[in-house]
Amino acid sequence: MSWLLVLAGLFALPAMAATDPYVLVDQVAQRTFDRLEQEQGEISSNPEHLRTIVREEMLPAVDVRYSAYRVIGSQLKQTTAEQRERFVSAFSDYLVVTYADALAAYKEQTVNIGKGQAGADDKQATVPVTVLEPNKPEIRLEFKLRKNSNTGEWKVFDMIAEGISLLSAKQSELSGLIRQKGIDAVSSQLHELTSKPVTPLETGQ
Repeated sequence: MSWLLVLAGLFALPAMAATDPYVLVDQVAQRTFDRLEQEQGEISSNPEHLRTIVREEMLPAVDVRYSAYRVIGSQLKQTTAEQRERFVSAFSDYLVVTYADALAAYKEQTVNIGKGQAGADDKQATVPVTVLEPNKPEIRLEFKLRKNSNTGEWKVFDMIAEGISLLSAKQSELSGLIRQKGIDAVSSQLHELTSKPVTPLETGQ
């Protein structure tokens, strides 16, 4: 899906913007799309380079542990610390592959970032984003961010596309498998998925 492309592209992290969710999303959009344009030659010759971009630009801004624990859901208390760490690692790699595949579909997309300001006491924020692509209907998204109560740093933990929460979708997909097969089996399954090569997603799907 083309909205996955934007999810990947908006997760780069300029440290200076981490204390303002709106500024963060605005700046990371520019940084990421600039890098995609500048590195198209290397990406064309080696699609795996997209995973490098994702690891360098996305993961520092994603609250992977929070999202992973939400996916585990009610099974969390039944897991050991070692099992949780293994799942967080596998889920992190799974996100890298998902976003790298989406980035492979990059062509001529641009984004308009909604304006706003988070209050000092706000713990979560929603940043609206409109994706524009030539000769395609515009796509409206909402990015969900949460603030770390200790550091004041904002990070992305979810995205809403056409009324569908990406985090909720992953919860539905993976939490059931965890209940059926156990967290170790699901972690292994995610690791297997990450070993597959980058597969470009067609835009507009």
